[in-house]
Amino acid sequence: MTINRRKFLRISAAAGAGALLFPSTQLSAASKAVQDKKQDAAKIPTRILGRTGVELPVLSMGVMRADNPGVVRAAYNSGIFHFDTAHSYQKGKNEELLGNFFKDKNRDSFFISTKGTLNFLHSDTFEKDYADLLETSLQRLQMDHVDLFYIHAVKNTEEITDERMINVLKKFKEDGKTRFIGFSSHDNKPELIDAAVEAGIYDVILLSYNFKLNNLPEIEAAIERGAKAGIGFIAMKTMSGGVEDADGKKKINAQACLKWVWKNKNITTAIPGFSNYDELDECLAAAQDLSLTQEEEEYLAELYNREMLYCQNCKKCVEQCVEHLPIPDIMRAYMYTHGYKYPSLSKETLAGLNLSQPVCSSCEICKVSCPFKFNVARKIAAITPVLQVPDEFLV
Repeated sequence: MTINRRKFLRISAAAGAGALLFPSTQLSAASKAVQDKKQDAAKIPTRILGRTGVELPVLSMGVMRADNPGVVRAAYNSGIFHFDTAHSYQKGKNEELLGNFFKDKNRDSFFISTKGTLNFLHSDTFEKDYADLLETSLQRLQMDHVDLFYIHAVKNTEEITDERMINVLKKFKEDGKTRFIGFSSHDNKPELIDAAVEAGIYDVILLSYNFKLNNLPEIEAAIERGAKAGIGFIAMKTMSGGVEDADGKKKINAQACLKWVWKNKNITTAIPGFSNYDELDECLAAAQDLSLTQEEEEYLAELYNREMLYCQNCKKCVEQCVEHLPIPDIMRAYMYTHGYKYPSLSKETLAGLNLSQPVCSSCEICKVSCPFKFNVARKIAAITPVLQVPDEFLV
């Protein structure tokens, strides 16, 4: 079933924005009627988020790129009620966007997650700094708590097993600042999942998950172990960069990508970063029927060995690099500009890497050979100049 914009807007208008059912939450008869209408209109299947017991639609909204409250409203009215943001997105404006939209909505009608980057774990003031970060996010969101707080972009197991980190997260829950805790990651996913199971405190893991993953059997086996331990899983980077080609000229089939992700029953929901009505329409159309067609399977199979924009984070490039540059992170910044068309996020990502300038100054010829055929030198040369571009010229 395909939903064009006119039909989508008609659905949204009819759906309204009634309260959504959370565990132990009672709805009035009127609110229940509105909820039933929304479910009938949107027909988005739901799944349980691990041991949290929360039932979420398989389609959620990654708000990272969004700057139009109308798109948030359309998503909300369509039956989507999980919205994912982060402390750093748009330098705080992303959280403010959601705060302004939801300030007059029933708190039980939406599920908000935000993230805090871990830059200062070993500082003497870590506990206070991380608590202040969450407090700032809550102020921007105009809420006294979020539903889910993640450690943002975890790279190694130390970050989630450190005793100070665990104690801080436990206190966030005890103080009622967040209902659930978790972490997000692009790296070392099997190891991190197993460490989370061992730690026993993480409710949810947000991980990059798409058809291009080269170590998919290992990742899916780890997800299965995590799910059996009660951890809920949410998928990001489901579009493998958003385009079919290495130069970012042809948009990928988002429906095929999402349906592939939803084949894994251990993935509760996906958070595609749609930022306009057409992208939302395409994601909603995918959620109408989760079954992957033979044509879509063949399409994804053809793309599997093609050079695209999604970096596998295998780290083979870092081992080869004379300067030991964080090449996977730089490749992610390249993807943000050429796939997501979001250069300001590229600059934000690169700025957080503290790269020496000029980059690659010690090499006349790059000797890095990517096993997935990325032209690493060309991409580094193309994206790192964004650091010198004033923010007002970036979108």
